[in-house]
Formats: sequence, structure tokens, C-alpha cells
Amino acid sequence: MELWIGLGIIGLVILSGILIYNSLVSLRVRSGEAWADIQTQLKRRHDLIPNLVETVKGYMSHERGVLEKVTELRGAAMGASGPAAAAQAEGQLTQALRSLFAVAENYPQLRATENFMNLQQNLGQIEEQIQLSRRYYNAVVRDLNTRIQSFPSNLIASTFGFMMRDFFELETPEEGKPVQVRF
Repeated sequence: MELWIGLGIIGLVILSGILIYNSLVSLRVRSGEAWADIQTQLKRRHDLIPNLVETVKGYMSHERGVLEKVTELRGAAMGASGPAAAAQAEGQLTQALRSLFAVAENYPQLRATENFMNLQQNLGQIEEQIQLSRRYYNAVVRDLNTRIQSFPSNLIASTFGFMMRDFFELETPEEGKPVQVRF
């Protein structure tokens, strides 16, 4: 009888370990998928910026510094790896885009062009998608990090090398609010 109770307890411990391990794997996979979604949105944003710069160039000949800064920061953002570096680079790019749109307000002919209006609208939609993707990613990372640090799952996590993930937090004074689109 005692043997069966002992085997039952061992079986429950093993089953619990398997369930904890599988939940950690699931959270790790979901966080990877969520990061891929963010990268997809960031790529869409990066692909849109050259069109925006080209559209603006003809109208803003005296504002070369703003255009060069946007182009430079786009390159830095594209080269960033990992959530922390990407968040810093994207925050700087967002600030540069805000500056670009603020300067564009001084050029009514530019604001009136259909191409510029479409680019502004598309960028606003992409910014919204980035925020949605960021919130989802951070929620999954929060769950993963909590599980990695909580007992008894921390024992399984450390045994099998599960690592905590960085949050994707845009580092701008305005907390990564979408670029304002004004017509």
C-alpha cells in the first residue's frame, strides 16, 4: 500500500514537472511569435519611410537635416537586434518622424498632396499596429518572466535553461504614442 502511495506521489511530481515544462515552452514560443509580429510591423514602417522622405524632399529643400536624421535613424532601427535595442532605436525614429511632420506643417502644398496624405495615413495605421503588437508581446513576456521566477516552475526553468525576455518599451518622452496625423 505504501509503495502505491509513494509511486502515486512520484507520478504526480513528474506529471506536474511535465505540465510546468510544457507551459514554459508554450510561453516561450508565444513570445517568439509576438516578437516576430512586432518585427513585421517595424519592417512595414521602415519600408514606408523612404517613400515619405522622397515625397517630402521636393518640398522641404531647406530641411535637409530633418530628412537626413530620419534616414539615419531608420538605418539604426533596422540594424537593432533584440527588444531593448530595437525599443531605443524605434523611440528615436519616432521622435524624428514627429519632427518631420511638425516641419511639414509649414509646407501647405506638401500637406495637400495625395501621396503625402496617404503616406501619413499609412504610417498612422502602422504605428497603431505596432502598439497593439507591443502590448501583446509585453503581456506574453510578463507571463513568461513571472512563470520563470515563480516556485516551483523556477526549478524547471533553471534546469532547462529558460531565460527571461526583455520587454519592448519604446523609449520616448511620450511613451511611444502614434505619430499624429493632421490634415
